Amino acid sequence: MPAAPSSRSKPVVLVPACNRMLGDHPFHVAGKKYVDAVRLAGCQPLIVPSAAPDELDALLDLADGVLLTGSQSNVHPSHFAEDVRDPSLPLDADRDAWTLPLIPRTLERGIPLFAICRGFQEANVALGGSLHQAVQDVPDRHDHRAPKDAPAEVQYGLAHDVLVQPGGVLARVLEEPRIRVNSVHGQGVNRLANGLRVEALAPDGLVEAFSVATAPGFNLSVQWHPEWQAARNPVSVRLFKAFGAACAAYRDRHRPPAPDR
Repeated sequence: MPAAPSSRSKPVVLVPACNRMLGDHPFHVAGKKYVDAVRLAGCQPLIVPSAAPDELDALLDLADGVLLTGSQSNVHPSHFAEDVRDPSLPLDADRDAWTLPLIPRTLERGIPLFAICRGFQEANVALGGSLHQAVQDVPDRHDHRAPKDAPAEVQYGLAHDVLVQPGGVLARVLEEPRIRVNSVHGQGVNRLANGLRVEALAPDGLVEAFSVATAPGFNLSVQWHPEWQAARNPVSVRLFKAFGAACAAYRDRHRPPAPDR
C-alpha cells in the first residue's frame, strides 16, 4: 500500500526584492536564479517587495527562512558613516531601509538566514560592520570584480580559492578545507562586525564568509554566488541543502502539521 502523502508544507523562505526602473516605471525584481536555488533547497520562495517597520515581525511570522540575494546595487555607505565614493555605482536605499533592520530580527528569532553577495554585505553592515567601497583600490587586496563585458558564463566562472576556517558552519557543511568560487564583487568587508565568526578567507585575506556564532539558528553569509547554476555545483548543492534542512527543522519546531483530510 503506498504511503500517505505528507501533510507538511514546504518551508517558506522570504526573498527580498530589489528596486529597478524599467522605462519610466518603478518595479520590484528578484533574480530567478535565487528563486531556483530556494527550490533546490526544498523550500517555497516568497518574494517580498518591501516592508514598513511595523510589518517586519508579521513577515517573519510567515517565514521558515530568509535568503538575502545579491544585486547590482550596493549598500548605501551612509549606513557605515561614509560618503559615496563612486556616484556611478547603483544604490538601492529602499532595500536598505527594510533589509538592514530585518537581519538582526531574523537572527534573534533563530530563523535560518543565508546571505549572498549584497546580502553578505548587508548582514555585516546591519550588525555594525563596514565595507570597502572599492576592494581593488585597497593595498594588499586583489581585484575581485568580474570582467565587465564578458558573458555571464565567464563572469560567474570559478575565479579563486577560499580557505575554509575550521570549526565553523561552512567547515561542518562542506567538510573541505579549500573550495573554489566565483568572484563578482567590487565591495567587501572592511571592519567585520563584533560577534561575527570568520568562516572563509580569500587568498588575499579578504573575508569571504562569516556567521553569527551566538545566534540560535542556522546562519551563513557568503561573498560569492553559490546560486549560479547551483544544481551543477556540488558545493552549492551542499550549501542550499543545509539551508533547506535548517528551514525544515525550524518549521517543524514552530508549526504543527496540517490535519489529515
